[in-house]
Amino acid sequence: MNHFTQGPLTPILAYVMSCMGSMLGLRLTAQAHASTGASRARWLVGAAISIGGTGIWVMHFIAMMGFDVEGTEIRYDVPLTVASALVAVVFVGAGLFLVAYGRAKVLALLGGGLLTGLGVAAMHYMGMYAMNMSAHVSYDPTIVAASVVIAVVAATVALWFTLRVRRAVAITGAALIMGVAVCGMHYTGMFAMSVQVHGEQGHVGGADALSFLVPLMTVVSLITLTMLLMVILSPSQRELQEDAELMARLEMRRLAAERAQTLRAPANVPAGPPAQARTPMPAQPRPGQGRPQRGGPAYGGPEYGSPEYGGPEYGRPQGGRPDPRRARAPQGRPQSRPYPYQQG
Repeated sequence: MNHFTQGPLTPILAYVMSCMGSMLGLRLTAQAHASTGASRARWLVGAAISIGGTGIWVMHFIAMMGFDVEGTEIRYDVPLTVASALVAVVFVGAGLFLVAYGRAKVLALLGGGLLTGLGVAAMHYMGMYAMNMSAHVSYDPTIVAASVVIAVVAATVALWFTLRVRRAVAITGAALIMGVAVCGMHYTGMFAMSVQVHGEQGHVGGADALSFLVPLMTVVSLITLTMLLMVILSPSQRELQEDAELMARLEMRRLAAERAQTLRAPANVPAGPPAQARTPMPAQPRPGQGRPQRGGPAYGGPEYGSPEYGGPEYGRPQGGRPDPRRARAPQGRPQSRPYPYQQG
């Protein structure tokens, strides 16, 4: 039994893919925490595919490409292999959603780490069980338990990174640590296996690794690259925060403008009946303009300024205007102001 038939190529490539999947998953979770509603759920689903699909499942089967047992052919059960990929994605997604939406952060982190770690371990041993060979396979329970503990711890640390890590440098460092943890769990579980080849070689069913695993891993990797492009083209958390602050300032200005307009507007007073249109009074002509003066010949009286205009009995001097200091009303008549056309 040899774990490195291709030399250091398979473990290095497996570690690189694990780091890439973890890095992309952490970037997607950062986008999820900066989003709300359905957009947040979509980012978390993408993170589950990235971490569970590329960071764990693809890493596992790239490492298995370097595994060989002398004296027997190794093939893979297609349904079990596909099911192992789904298990990895579903359990990682469950842990991410539990941590993202859980109210008790510590309990959610511990529960999500336990759930995700058990799912990763189940994926690993399901993938191991999917190998078909003409041999008997057994496992050391102590090493198996150690691999499960490593998986749970690694999953808890990974979920903690999804809550704390936001910057690019921190995401890169966290992805490198996650890659080490995933590869360590994988090779720990591989060393727990013992193989005893059968004396007589029988027919081994299943799909060949090159004809089945390579195309499947290529599809998963292309999906990962597509999500990577989506992350690159999407706005960062800082840009989203700046946009939110700008929208808040614009909304405050709009409310202030509406409040100022309300204060400037007059109070609502009930409208009264409409005012009736008034006919303007004609301008009165000045003395000597437009019509003859009162008391003149046109009114049947003496001419204005003549000696007959007013008399001494009304306190008027001959040919002049009345003297208010000497004006006296005649006996037997009411006190009143004499008019020019009245004669004595």
